[in-house]
Amino acid sequence: MDDGAKPLNSDELKNLLEKKQLREIKIKISELNENDIAAFLEELDTEKATVVFRLLPKDLATDVFACMSIEFQKSIIDSVTDKELVAIIEDLAVDDAVDILEELPSNIVSKILNAATPQTRKEINQFLKYPDSSAGSVMTSEYVKLSKEYTVKEALDVIRKQGVDKETIYTCYVVEKSRILIGVVTLKDLLLSHDDELIEDIMDENVIKAHTLDDKEEVSDMFNKYDLLALPVVDKENRIVGIVTVDDAVDVMEEEATEDIEKMAAITPSEHPYLRSTVFEIWKQRIPWLMLLMISATFTGMILTKFEDALSVQVALTAFIPMLMDTGGNTGSQASVTIIRGLSLGDIEFSDIFQVIWKEFRVSILCGITLAAVGFGKIMLVDRMLMGNTSITIPVALVVSISLVFTIIIAKFVGCTLPMFAKKIGFDPAVMASPFITTIVDALSLLVYMNVAVLILHI
Repeated sequence: MDDGAKPLNSDELKNLLEKKQLREIKIKISELNENDIAAFLEELDTEKATVVFRLLPKDLATDVFACMSIEFQKSIIDSVTDKELVAIIEDLAVDDAVDILEELPSNIVSKILNAATPQTRKEINQFLKYPDSSAGSVMTSEYVKLSKEYTVKEALDVIRKQGVDKETIYTCYVVEKSRILIGVVTLKDLLLSHDDELIEDIMDENVIKAHTLDDKEEVSDMFNKYDLLALPVVDKENRIVGIVTVDDAVDVMEEEATEDIEKMAAITPSEHPYLRSTVFEIWKQRIPWLMLLMISATFTGMILTKFEDALSVQVALTAFIPMLMDTGGNTGSQASVTIIRGLSLGDIEFSDIFQVIWKEFRVSILCGITLAAVGFGKIMLVDRMLMGNTSITIPVALVVSISLVFTIIIAKFVGCTLPMFAKKIGFDPAVMASPFITTIVDALSLLVYMNVAVLILHI
């Protein structure tokens, strides 16, 4: 972001546009941040937006185009000439161009690739072959390469010549013949070294790197773990093929966090933001899980049917079923969210499962005893004395309290182990979050409740 950019005044710009004062618009809009310009253009209809877009300087137009939504990019592509389209694609960072192409219809992709130069087309096709979940799919080929034989002065000259077209100049990569990665040097290292020092003498040979087929989520975690600005990506022969920059890593983190939240809410991950999704797309995301959870709730009904006679003898027990099920579900969700977060951050591994179970067991005992004591007091004071429900006796209160303890223990166990087993067998742990665990715990809590009631009340 340009810190010197002026704030957006869209009303003023729209007023100038209505008066067709294009020269004034060009001056004012060129002083704005590219994100603000993109937001302003998306407020206009396609015809007016194209007029304003064509007023932008070439470099700024490319940056603005990269900030637009996919839908608006499509309308701009349809509105500009092939020559203008070539200029945009050629100036875009390769990773940004690939991200755009992956979202566009095939006919528009063909139009763009046909308009691009052979070199750009080759680079884009190379990036498109990597799986969507891999480091290769989010890397860029625009990085600074240095030779170990360069002096610091020669290296800085290379950066001055190449840097304007590169994704970052703060981290440079030292390569041998055939792009073999042998070291890394930062701009800070160069600026603090003498001009005649060799790159070989100041470079760091212990390079933190990723491979093209590494999972992009694991790659984004490396940025957090090692506090990186950029990460080199190499192939099987240790040849550098690109870099992942911190802004790309942040995008991956945001994407993965959104996906996990959707899975934890029993929603199939969406490809578009909410306001850009159709009603039918949202229905498709939600209905499979709703159907699964609805059918799985059948087990709860079967348990209630089995103990129907017992409940008819002691009707007061029915009033506490929602409390038990809700407490169990909430308890299981607390454990699962904590474990899922730990797994995603790498703080917890499957080998820690027994340590996790032991810790959650002790937590469940403390929570269970606390809630059971409070629940017993509430039942006797509020339900029996204040509400005058004489069918609620001390044995009934004991049944509820004891069931609470066992329900919480079971819920904590289920909540902490299911995500770990899911991770072990290759599933996303987020799938084992609130709705799924709540359904399991509901059935188990009812079984516990009914069996404790039969045992204590002899019904």
